[in-house]
Amino acid sequence: MARERRGVQAAGKGLPAGRRGVLGLGAGAGLLASLGPALGAETYPSRPIRVVVPFTAGGGTDVVGRELAQLLSVELGQPVVIDNRAGGGTVLGSDLVSKAAPDGYTLLLTTSAIAINASLVKGLPYDTERGFAEVGLICHGPNVVVVRPDSPFRGVADIIRAAKADPGKLTYGSSGNGSAVHLAAELFKITAGVDITHVPYRGAGPAYTDLLGGRLDMVFGTAGGVAAFVKGDRMRAVAVTSPQRTPAYEGVPTVAETLPGYEAEVWYAVFAPGGTPAPILARLNDAMKKVTQAPAYHSRLAGEGLTVAVNSPEEMTRFMRAEEARWRRVVTDGRITSD
Repeated sequence: MARERRGVQAAGKGLPAGRRGVLGLGAGAGLLASLGPALGAETYPSRPIRVVVPFTAGGGTDVVGRELAQLLSVELGQPVVIDNRAGGGTVLGSDLVSKAAPDGYTLLLTTSAIAINASLVKGLPYDTERGFAEVGLICHGPNVVVVRPDSPFRGVADIIRAAKADPGKLTYGSSGNGSAVHLAAELFKITAGVDITHVPYRGAGPAYTDLLGGRLDMVFGTAGGVAAFVKGDRMRAVAVTSPQRTPAYEGVPTVAETLPGYEAEVWYAVFAPGGTPAPILARLNDAMKKVTQAPAYHSRLAGEGLTVAVNSPEEMTRFMRAEEARWRRVVTDGRITSD
């Protein structure tokens, strides 16, 4: 600091007093600007944090997000508020965050849909790699193929048999175009070689309602989102999409037991707007690591087939790029569009 003051004084020698004053103020402003991010990170957070969830309330992301927000509020000492912004297959809410100030006060809690949309949705209003800064993974788990309790489909083989007998007649619902469950179902269709009509909804809740009402044959849902329905015998789980069976859905086989090689887990992660300072990302990540190990939260997610797995911002960035490449192959091979 002393060296910088001497440099300013030396630069001002020989100038009129007024010019020296302007130069001094300009240098001081520049120094404060360079310190701004660091000072902001030291005091972060100093006001409420908004977490945008690009799905309607009532889906699997709510199960993961609302309890997490409560725990983070305590850990960070500021209110952490969930803001559901569904629309456009998660694009609407994601775009809102990508254009928010990179100060850590607007975050995105989303699923693997963000990696899928990078290739699925043409003309995205944001750049997936530059528009977001990865905070960290929260958890991952299987999707679940569910039907009504009175459905004739007892297993994956029944669905495949019926779909091949009458291509396009069967319907499946998802939480929206570009969602992780949408791509999980499309991967199922590619792997099984069947045609099942996709019915996208603006969130998981409406899809569940239509399944229960008899307007859909099946739903590809998240483990957390359908858990209460399955436990309450309002839906029957046909299969899980993870490589292995999960204790949360005891006795339910994997899709891979009928279709070897099939795997489509969903993951949940937190992102900040691109350009958010690294110290703020680290502060959020540390808080996430701490609160997700709370016994109540850990057991809540485990009971729904979800595994807590918080990684670092750097690890999340590498994971995100790998996921984008993985789903790009599915979108290309399956000629899948978001329309």
